[in-house]
Amino acid sequence: MAIEPEPPEIFDKVVHINRCAKVVKGGRRFSFSSLVVSGDRNGRVGVGLGKAKEVPEAIRKGTEMARKNLVLIQLREDTIPHLVVGVSDGGKVLLRPASPGTGIIAGGSVRAVLEAVGIKNVLTKSLRSNNQRAMINATMAGLKKLRSKQQIAHLRSAE
Repeated sequence: MAIEPEPPEIFDKVVHINRCAKVVKGGRRFSFSSLVVSGDRNGRVGVGLGKAKEVPEAIRKGTEMARKNLVLIQLREDTIPHLVVGVSDGGKVLLRPASPGTGIIAGGSVRAVLEAVGIKNVLTKSLRSNNQRAMINATMAGLKKLRSKQQIAHLRSAE
């Protein structure tokens, strides 16, 4: 009987909880949506949006969705391989590699994604929207564009 490897510890961070109100005959009905980032701090990260009538249920749904949508990101030691700009909807985020000891220079939602993926030294700048969902999606788009030296060399040799 083979021993199955233990799944890596996944870090979850609730980035934003939004309360929505629907006006009905008897008053207001509230529902909640939560934006959650999950990652193994070793190159995999995912984002999820959960909606429900109660906050804990919305967070649970968002966490489930984030864990289902984990994607692998190319890293170089504890930073990113090269400068990249991620764009999604109204969000535009610049990600720049940094030398060891710099830390994560980023705002709240971008910081959550970078911590979850395991990046320790990076400089970022939000260039457009400050909406959390747009910034997270732009950060994810930028991270998905990253390529290692070997991948770039392989792509160039194929041409």
